[in-house]
Amino acid sequence: MLLPVVPLWAERGGSGAFGSGATTAVLMATTVATQLAVPWMLVRFGHRWVLAAGCALLGAPTPFLALSADLAPVLLLSALRGVGFGLATVAGSALVAELVPREQHGRAAGRYGLAVGLPQLVLLAAGVALVERVGFTAVFVAAGVAPVLGALLVPAIRMSGGPVVVAAGTRARPTARAALAPVLAMLTCSIAQGGLITFLPLAVPGAGLLVPMALLTTAAGSLLGRLVAGELVDRRGWGGRLLVPGMLLSAAGMIAEVAALGTGTGALVVAGSTAVGFGFGMVQNDSLTVLFAAFGSAGYGAASAVWNIAFDAGTGAGALGLGAVADPFGYPAAFGTAAGLLLVGVVVAWARPGAAVGRS
Repeated sequence: MLLPVVPLWAERGGSGAFGSGATTAVLMATTVATQLAVPWMLVRFGHRWVLAAGCALLGAPTPFLALSADLAPVLLLSALRGVGFGLATVAGSALVAELVPREQHGRAAGRYGLAVGLPQLVLLAAGVALVERVGFTAVFVAAGVAPVLGALLVPAIRMSGGPVVVAAGTRARPTARAALAPVLAMLTCSIAQGGLITFLPLAVPGAGLLVPMALLTTAAGSLLGRLVAGELVDRRGWGGRLLVPGMLLSAAGMIAEVAALGTGTGALVVAGSTAVGFGFGMVQNDSLTVLFAAFGSAGYGAASAVWNIAFDAGTGAGALGLGAVADPFGYPAAFGTAAGLLLVGVVVAWARPGAAVGRS
């Protein structure tokens, strides 16, 4: 809910596109820094404790955003929330692999995507709309309470035999070729969607329900893409084969956004956001299952960390990097840059056919 709202709050405090994008970039920077340590924490403390701590840290600082729209305190609170986000994301996606057999990873990842995507489907668009009706403070309080309540549900998770412990000295050794394509696909797609979510409310101001509708459709597209990919990976054995189509679809969506801003066509805004979401959803599911296969059962936590780091680093880079493009050149140039990066990713992935794992 807060990904498009906090940049609006920072802009209210006088920040430009670069400062507004920095709120997302700082959130993701501390998220990624935290994620580097989470595989060790999962072994040391267990999945449930790490997940609960992440939920609490993600939610508790959030209401304090309402105290000031100045950039410095907003960045500080975003950084603190990023620590919680880093803990929660890696622990959550690692549980996908720990709780089900390997042959069900695709569908399990799809169901995990459903759990993440359904709230996003409603709240990504609702955040901007709610701010206009009830104000920032109410949105910040609601977004802070929900993760704390979520932490109370963590004890219901039942790990068979307790947390998985990796033997001392055991280290996953995924090949670079197996990891390259999924990591690159995640990075480029998350740059595109991170930039879209951060800047679409700023690029199309005063558009009524158009921006909330576009944010709704990108969340819905991502959810559907993950579910479809999960079925294709498990039932058809298409692990690793959905990365290039997903990047191409996301690139087409960003190109549609450029055209929409140039022509003022609302339908293109919605169509483009849907394509970005669906393509990224395919990439999210397929890349996660490929990385699980590449790292092996001893490295599920590390695979989860790599996947989440690519996701969140790309989101932060999209917010900060595309903001740096948007400030001097405008939002169409920023969205076009994202499309270009996706097409570069497609070329690299095609040039490295061995990067995909045949079946997860």
